[in-house]
Amino acid sequence: MKHLMIATALGTALASVLAGGLSARELTVAAANMSSYLDPGRDHSNVGSQFYHNSFDPLIHKDYSKAEQEFVPGLATEWALVSPTTMELTLREGVVFHDGSTMTADDVVFSLNRMFQADFPPYQVRMRDRLSNFDRAEKVDDRTIRVHVRREEPLWETLLNLQQTVIIPEAYVKSLAGDPNVLEHDDYEAFSLAPVGTGPYRVAEFVPGQKIVWERHDAFWGDSAPLDRVTVVHVPEVASRLTALRTGEAQIATNIAPDQLALVEADPNLKAEGMLTPLFHVNIFNANHPRLQDPRIRRALTLAIDRDLLNEALWLGTAHVPSTHTMAEFGELYMPELQTFRYDPEEARRLLTEAGYDGFEITYDVHSPSYYTNDTLAAQAIMEMWAEVGINGRIQAQSAWTGNDPNMMVRTWSNPMYFADPFGSFGVMWAPGGPSESEGRFNTDDAYAAAWERFRFGTAVEERRAAYAELMARFEQDPPMLPLYRPYESWAMTGDINWKPQPGHIPYVLDFRSGAISFASN
Repeated sequence: MKHLMIATALGTALASVLAGGLSARELTVAAANMSSYLDPGRDHSNVGSQFYHNSFDPLIHKDYSKAEQEFVPGLATEWALVSPTTMELTLREGVVFHDGSTMTADDVVFSLNRMFQADFPPYQVRMRDRLSNFDRAEKVDDRTIRVHVRREEPLWETLLNLQQTVIIPEAYVKSLAGDPNVLEHDDYEAFSLAPVGTGPYRVAEFVPGQKIVWERHDAFWGDSAPLDRVTVVHVPEVASRLTALRTGEAQIATNIAPDQLALVEADPNLKAEGMLTPLFHVNIFNANHPRLQDPRIRRALTLAIDRDLLNEALWLGTAHVPSTHTMAEFGELYMPELQTFRYDPEEARRLLTEAGYDGFEITYDVHSPSYYTNDTLAAQAIMEMWAEVGINGRIQAQSAWTGNDPNMMVRTWSNPMYFADPFGSFGVMWAPGGPSESEGRFNTDDAYAAAWERFRFGTAVEERRAAYAELMARFEQDPPMLPLYRPYESWAMTGDINWKPQPGHIPYVLDFRSGAISFASN
């Protein structure tokens, strides 16, 4: 039945292209994963991040063609600080939402305050983990708003570029459930199934978990979308995604594993593009599990893993193995000189003996079906590496998230770069009171919180660097996680498509805006 549904969806998309002719500029993408909802405010999943850039705009955009942050006007044309804790922004005129309404200052204030002053529980999570310093937005006049923060903010533009701060239409959201004059949580739930933004493509159809269809938004304020229609279809098996390319049912396929690239390269009608994806595949450890409370056990788990060998075996050497939790995109906060994580099986054995490890079983959770490329293969290799130092490990396939389960010991996860700063990757996940601590597997204390404050709000780069080094030293001695590698992810496509992932984006974004895609026949 699953294969029939996939074939039907792809066939429908192909028929649409053929009916309209090639000049219709239609595209079908065979995607490894598909979201169950579309709400840029609540979502921060690797799956969801694929889908928002085409349909939504923040106040401040950036040049996504480069890894270095270069901010450019979005729905705001100008911005400046009017006090150390207040930014004033001038709004772009003539912006039209996908529902035909014109963007107003009231829409902007509504959109920002739904996150800054969130009472919808999913928004409250995002407010806490990345927007907690933002107090409120207020309207000055029809073309001007002000944003107020609680304390001086070193990352103004960065945070106003977030997916969570895109602008949506207030009246439309309120009309979706119940009284159109009263905002209800059910309005946000309904919005997640029928989202409306200002971007170059409107969501014309969304079937949760199955497909999304974008159509050009002719009233877009910027350069016109190069495609009339894009259909993204969930095709979970990599072999089926590649078959869809060969048969013409799809023109792009996502998440092609390294061992499949030779098949793409051998086909003269196909090609592949890839990049070091801005996220880490990680192992997380439950520091509060009775068997793992001793940090020496968790240190041994990290020291026993030969991450370079994993890279060679699973990624053909294309992934990047970090010495610490850092990425080049962090700019002045990029700190590869830190040696937080290393491979040392002899030290792992010594720590296990010192800790009195008696061979008890350590379970390792992986998502089933596979969520991360090569995650099950990595888990199997790690079991062998652990066994080499005397650790008794066992893989557990899990169909749901277990990171908040007190019985979880070790599991796969990822730490994406939600924005180009250590706060946007390490910080979102490992802040005091953040997702890891709130789910009960990670602990902070006053010293950690003090270092965190200097890292998050330091006004000098050197102050932030020193505080980050202090936090990493804590992770070395008392590890709640281990970054395995930064994966090199690939997309396959037909030979006439000119597209590649843009280095300025967060992970996995399918960017089909003007300048991001073209055809060889152009």
